[in-house]
Amino acid sequence: MGVSTSCGEKGIAVVTVDFPPVNALPVAGWFALADAVRAAGRDPEVRCVVLAAQGRGFNAGVDIKELQRDGNSALIGVNQACAEAFAAVYECEVPVVAAVQGFCLGGGVGLVGNADAIVASEDAAFGLPELDRGALGAATHLARLVPQHLMRALYYTARTASAAELHAHGSVWRVVPRGELRAAALELAREIAAKDGRLLRLAKAALNGIDPVDVRRSYRFEQGFTFEAGLSGVGERVRAGFGKEGRE
Repeated sequence: MGVSTSCGEKGIAVVTVDFPPVNALPVAGWFALADAVRAAGRDPEVRCVVLAAQGRGFNAGVDIKELQRDGNSALIGVNQACAEAFAAVYECEVPVVAAVQGFCLGGGVGLVGNADAIVASEDAAFGLPELDRGALGAATHLARLVPQHLMRALYYTARTASAAELHAHGSVWRVVPRGELRAAALELAREIAAKDGRLLRLAKAALNGIDPVDVRRSYRFEQGFTFEAGLSGVGERVRAGFGKEGRE
C-alpha cells in the first residue's frame, strides 16, 4: 500500500498509487505522490512518467474520514498536499501520461487534468463530487478536460463524464478495454520516450510557459473557498451526511 515507482522500460518511470479500498488518499499520501513524481522527473534517465493506480478505480479524491476526524487542521493539510501533488504532475520535468481506470473523482481530476496525456479504460468516469462532499476545487483541472459550459454543469450537479465523452472532446488520447490499459499507456510513453531527452524537457517547459492558465494559482484561489466553507461550518455539515464508507 502507498506510492511506488518502477522502471519497466528504458526511459519510462511508472508511479503507481495503491491506497485500498478506493484510492482515497490521506494527506501523507498526496505528499508521497508529489515526491515520487518530482523524483521521477528529475532522474536524467527518465523521459516519460506513467501515473497509474492499483484497484477498482484510479483515484477517489481525499480521505473524508481524515477530514471528519481532524477538522480544520486536516483541511489545511489536504489543501497543501493536493496542491503539491497536482503541481508535481504539471511541473514534472518530462511528460506525464495518466493511465485511468474506473472512477477518477475529486483529486483524481486534479491529477489527470494536469497530466500531459490521458489513456483511459472503457469503464473510466471523471467527475468532481465536491459539492456533495462539503468542498470546492479542481474546476481548474476539469476545465482542461471539457468545454466551459459542460464543466460548470458537471461541477454543479456532481455528475461524471465517461472516457468516451472525454475522448470526443480530445482530452483523452485513447480508450481501451481495462485489461489493455497499462499496455496502451506504456505504448504512448514509449513513443514519447523515443525522443531526445533534453529536447523533451525543453518542450515540456515551453508548453507550460505558453499555457493560458496558471494552474497552480488558479487552484489555490479555488481552495480559499474550500477553506471558507470549512470555517463557516457548511463543509462539515455536508460531510456529516456522507455515506457510511466515509470516503470520496
